[in-house]
Amino acid sequence: MEGISMQETAESRGAVLKVLAAALGLAIIHQYLFYGNRYGLSIPLFTLLFYAYMLMFAKDRLRPLNAASAVLAACVLLLSLTFGLFANEFFYMLNQAAAPVLIVLHLTYILSDSRPDWGRPAALSSSALNHLIPQNIRQLASLAHWFKRKERREGANAPVLSRVLLGLALSVPLLAVVLVLLSSADGVFHAVLTHIPDVLARISLGEGIARTLWVLLLGVFFFGYLRGFVHPYRETEVVPLEKTEPEYRDTLPDFRIDSVVAVTVLTAVNTVYVLFVSVQFSYLFGAWQGLLPTGDTYAEYARRGFFELVLVSGINFVLLLGILLLGMKGSDRLNRAVRILLYVLTVCSGAMLVSAYVRLAMYEEAYGYTTIRFLVHGFMIFLGALLAAAALRIAIPRFPLVKCYLVLGMTAYLIMNYIRMDAVIASNNIARYEASGKLDTDYLLSLSDEAIPLLVDFSAKHNGMLDSGLQGIWQNGRQQKQEWTALNWSRYRAEAKLDDYFGGRESVSSR
Repeated sequence: MEGISMQETAESRGAVLKVLAAALGLAIIHQYLFYGNRYGLSIPLFTLLFYAYMLMFAKDRLRPLNAASAVLAACVLLLSLTFGLFANEFFYMLNQAAAPVLIVLHLTYILSDSRPDWGRPAALSSSALNHLIPQNIRQLASLAHWFKRKERREGANAPVLSRVLLGLALSVPLLAVVLVLLSSADGVFHAVLTHIPDVLARISLGEGIARTLWVLLLGVFFFGYLRGFVHPYRETEVVPLEKTEPEYRDTLPDFRIDSVVAVTVLTAVNTVYVLFVSVQFSYLFGAWQGLLPTGDTYAEYARRGFFELVLVSGINFVLLLGILLLGMKGSDRLNRAVRILLYVLTVCSGAMLVSAYVRLAMYEEAYGYTTIRFLVHGFMIFLGALLAAAALRIAIPRFPLVKCYLVLGMTAYLIMNYIRMDAVIASNNIARYEASGKLDTDYLLSLSDEAIPLLVDFSAKHNGMLDSGLQGIWQNGRQQKQEWTALNWSRYRAEAKLDDYFGGRESVSSR
């Protein structure tokens, strides 16, 4: 088969079998940790094992350590630890997709022979997909061909399988005698042997088949994925001889935006935005002092136009980003005018975000704090940070905007994971109750285990206000048996707090 490198054909059978055995062993661990189990401590544990497998056999392909690879490794570690630390269902579901994607991108960055730049997300993603699918499939296709060629070359070893089967047949009676003697000699060993059939009986035929397929398919995938880095297939690149590189570049389309068009568009939209922002701020600061627009209630003012403001800010951001990344073509005077207008657009967009942020804060004061409102707050702060970075790009044309956005995006996502969102929401709603006497108890009790310690303390302080709901959560948790692989710190703290709160009452009443 064409495409197999000379280095690969020179490999010993033992080296290939060692990688295959390690991949199958990793797949066995994977099915033990995850088959039918909720994620928890198992995620960071398997992540470390998977990295050990990849780096052990692909260490020769490892890129020299730099700041980007170290930061990406730290992000992978922090993201995997969230499964063992926090219990928020929203991020629990989201991280099931985010963590594998980040791991694949990181491994591609540190192991791929193409050495993709992390500041070019399209190229890095393309290389990651190439290793994930095409390289993997080609490695698996070459594996069968490799073994067939080995068998033809080493005909003397053809009867190996028959000799292995003969050895197994001879070992069966020997093992029977040895097991009888050992079980008679040691009662504990005898108890272990008698317990084995019970364990096997609990595994149904369907489950056994599912686990076996899980191991085989995943083991083969791990093998092919690793080999795609160690022995990558390289496509022969055909370069047109009649065109030199400069000539080829000249044929590429020019996507730069004409400065006259940019000035016209920005002047038009900025005129509207400046007028809108000036009117908006007169109402915005007046609302805090009770000076609402005529006919509007407190809640109507807070709710009206909120999503429209966020949407317009997003449109402005796309417009700003498009001009900055595509560039401009025109005279220096026009380009300077475009930059000034971009500053105005940035300031107006920031003002709209402030207005939307304040409106949402007012609405929360009236109706309480929820997950969606918290996430929207976080998104607006994130969009404000992106606008600030864009303003730097306007002032400093060489500012690495794409890399800055990637760093800001990953940082914001990790902060949202580690901020313990449900605990913050519970705390804010409790503070609102202390100030206004309003509380949505049903919503509070629907929050994740991160909020339970706060709710227990609140209920104890206010004559058992939440005791009924908390006791139902406690009883439900006692009935659910969790494997050690699903160990989660937030869940453990919540269970311990509920046990101490309700378990102490049971012990007192039983006396």
